[in-house]
Amino acid sequence: MALSVPLGAVLVSIVIHSLWGGNPVAVKFSLLAFPPLTTAFLRFAIGIACIALWAHWRGISLRPERGEWRAMWIVALLFAVQIASMNIGFDHTSGAMGSVLIATNPLFAVIFAHFLVAGDRLTPMKGLGLTVAMAGTLLAMLEDADIASLDFGAAGNWIVLSSALMLGFRLALGARFVRRIEPTKVALWQMVLSLPLFGVGALWLEEIAWDAVGVGPIAGLLFQGIVIAGVGFTVSYHLMKRYTPSVMMSFNFISPIAGVLFATWLLGDRVGPLLLAGMALVAVGLYLVAKQPRTGR
Repeated sequence: MALSVPLGAVLVSIVIHSLWGGNPVAVKFSLLAFPPLTTAFLRFAIGIACIALWAHWRGISLRPERGEWRAMWIVALLFAVQIASMNIGFDHTSGAMGSVLIATNPLFAVIFAHFLVAGDRLTPMKGLGLTVAMAGTLLAMLEDADIASLDFGAAGNWIVLSSALMLGFRLALGARFVRRIEPTKVALWQMVLSLPLFGVGALWLEEIAWDAVGVGPIAGLLFQGIVIAGVGFTVSYHLMKRYTPSVMMSFNFISPIAGVLFATWLLGDRVGPLLLAGMALVAVGLYLVAKQPRTGR
């Protein structure tokens, strides 16, 4: 891959995005006992603790400066809506389908970064990658379509896809903010400020299925909280501060492949030919987007 990014950063990105591929599966496990907003609340409570401990160990100040609060609130509100819609969508689709659809977020991030992040421009090769990957997304969604009744996919699929769009916007916006704000602050405060929203929504609208609480749901929460929210967000923001977001996030071509493998292995999901073909096109499209030289730091 023609990337002017150090090998160490490439390897870290591959690992992080492979783990992200398992996030939809982890969410599916947690949803067996904990509803969507409750899952989000518990996940980010764990994530906040992990990031706070890591920042304390590294001596990183997490107190926002006066001029940083506006950016924190913008990212946090977008974060809350995006995560809530993602969990709700995952609750109404398969783990394999959810993995492919949420992995399209870099496509939207590339478009938004073109307008929001200096030096991260939309090139013809990126445009080709976007076209290929979006064709793959539509092909994958035909797996759940009923052409005769004009039902083009389950509602959960469209909710996850809308969440991917919001995630792309949030990551591009966050990449703009971390050019002037410590990335660990952004990763932490988007969780801290959104946590009360998840908590109130969970108490008001949801009930935990206590009889279903067990190893699977708890392991799913720990994976989301420690690996994804704690490690994944922090590392990705640091990488995006150093390299252009469209390049770093486009390593997500690994995520749909990893996600489908995790879903078939751990959830026993059936993966049909259209979903497999769509996954392949999404991966190829994201690879084409990623084959760009670094244009900014």
